[in-house]
Amino acid sequence: MSKKVVPKKLKIVHVSSEVAPFSKTGGLGDVARSLPKALKRLGHDVILITPLYGQVIDKKEHKLKLIFEDVDLRLNSQEKVKVNYWKGYLMEDLPVYFVENKHFFSKHKNIYGSTKENARFLVFDIAALKLLSLLKLPVDIIHCHDWQTGLIPYYLKTDFRYSKTLKKTKTVFTIHNLIFQLGHNWWEIPPERKDYGRGRIPHTYDPRLEDINFAKRAIRSADIINTVSEKYREEIMTKKFGQDLQRILRNREDRLFGIINGIDHNTYNPEKDKELHRRYSSKKITLKDDNKKYLQKKIGLPVDKNIPILCTTSRVTFQKGFNLILKVINLFLKLDIQLVFMGDGNKEYIRQIKKLQKKYSDKLVWLPFDQKMESLLYAASDVFLLPSNHEPCGINQLIAMRYGCIPVVREVGGLYDTVDDFNPATGKGNGFTFQAENEILFYAAVIRALENYKHKRVWANLVKRAMKQSTSWEIPAKKYVELYRKALRE
Repeated sequence: MSKKVVPKKLKIVHVSSEVAPFSKTGGLGDVARSLPKALKRLGHDVILITPLYGQVIDKKEHKLKLIFEDVDLRLNSQEKVKVNYWKGYLMEDLPVYFVENKHFFSKHKNIYGSTKENARFLVFDIAALKLLSLLKLPVDIIHCHDWQTGLIPYYLKTDFRYSKTLKKTKTVFTIHNLIFQLGHNWWEIPPERKDYGRGRIPHTYDPRLEDINFAKRAIRSADIINTVSEKYREEIMTKKFGQDLQRILRNREDRLFGIINGIDHNTYNPEKDKELHRRYSSKKITLKDDNKKYLQKKIGLPVDKNIPILCTTSRVTFQKGFNLILKVINLFLKLDIQLVFMGDGNKEYIRQIKKLQKKYSDKLVWLPFDQKMESLLYAASDVFLLPSNHEPCGINQLIAMRYGCIPVVREVGGLYDTVDDFNPATGKGNGFTFQAENEILFYAAVIRALENYKHKRVWANLVKRAMKQSTSWEIPAKKYVELYRKALRE
């Protein structure tokens, strides 16, 4: 008998500008927490590297330990900075290394928003590579998440190409949202200052550094590129969704893949979630009503379990479809429903919502984003609205379904891949969808959801089906392992 070949255990480094629960502004922080955990559970060696935001991350609370102090970091032939490295844990045997430099990462209360974002993340990218040399860690894969880590694949092919530690290391670059390519809006850069992704990186004191396109350089240099859904992979190779990078993406189409995100079923679990008023499962969905009544009382809405609550928990932006929501919000407010918007973002959109809230205080509430309250809102609500203009993956709809909150979404990107239009005749589907960016089609999809809500047995079966479906990281993590092995073969 031939011996069974056991696949090699991989050494994987994830590099991300945010990692929940240490730092988070959106889905990136969730992915950077959950995917490494899933890979660790599959038996691979995994570490994470992220910045130490001095005004966001509490060293004592997270029990961080200083492991390297005052390390000289050579940025180029003329510039050096000093960094410290701290170590904590995401879970047992899953270390997180933090890059500390108070000038670049501790001056502001917000993770992002500096006028020198490119300089900050250039320092971070070099510091991440330097750490691997200090640890003498010959890793197989460096998995780079979004533009902030985009110089790592470039540096591995240039400045670090002679590194003994990293000579066999391959890079995977994940595009979480192609609209973000560098520290400010790519479309505001004049043509004469455009970065073509080649040539040396300017020094940190040179204003031209802030026009360097991190994402473009990563796409040119990474061994494998992937997006966070299969549909988004197709979309970004078109002019409509390609954000001016569609041509170089098409040139590397053979290295471009799509893997849909998952969510951590341990973190998002209505049976164990401590933030809920009443915990429940797909077998006890009537207990959702207790959360609804609790939320209604808490935020000052009429308490009535029969009134459907429609909610959003995403950023209040054009990308998330708030232009469509505001076009039909007056029609919504004529219906026997309650609307709860939770999220920060576009000030003008929020001003319009607040103005309507004063007039319709018994139907409409806007709340600033509150991570602790997020799952309670899903648990209390019946319908989740996400009519996105574009959506690389979206994890809000996955979390909503986990809590039995049925999504109404536009068929773009990851929403197309994760939400199937409900057909009451066959009983198949897990949400309500529409195609074109059109407020009437969006409104019609919401009305279909509300009509089905009136049929309690139909709706209960839909809620149960949505809650039971597997959206965990187990399958996506295995697909990433296949991608890593492909990178190593290449």
